[in-house]
Amino acid sequence: MTIELHTPISEDSVSKLSVGDIVYISGYILCGRDAVLPKIVRMIRDGTAKKLGVDLSGQVVFHTAVSPAGVGPTSSNKLEIESSIEPLSKAGVKLHLGKGELHKETVEALNRYNSVYAVIPPITALLESKTSERKVIAFQELGMEALHMIKVDRYPAIIGVAHGRSIYE
Repeated sequence: MTIELHTPISEDSVSKLSVGDIVYISGYILCGRDAVLPKIVRMIRDGTAKKLGVDLSGQVVFHTAVSPAGVGPTSSNKLEIESSIEPLSKAGVKLHLGKGELHKETVEALNRYNSVYAVIPPITALLESKTSERKVIAFQELGMEALHMIKVDRYPAIIGVAHGRSIYE
């Protein structure tokens, strides 16, 4: 099934997604990877995440760096990234974008918080043409690995984990 998603993503929209669905994501999404996601998790745990100036509820987190060359997925099963998925989902993030197989514990955590994971093909040139705005939200000192917010128009992805199931099973 092909589904159009607009951020922020509602609980109801996520509950209707299934493994294998093709989604097109539009709106503002967050971008972060190994250097910044653990910092965000620490802010959630110590109650200072509001300092980011962005509501995590209904948000999408794309596992990528933002560089002048564009954006492309990094491996979501890197320890620093995969370990952020559960706390970010608990904080309200509804969709995680990246590439690679996730561990069973992460699949279960996504299910627990009605969040999903979508794999996005490594197609940097296409994604760049669908990105219209970029802004550093936090940790500017990390350069392209800082927490960014970008505006996207119909980013293509495939739901890889939903409701306790994984496309990799």
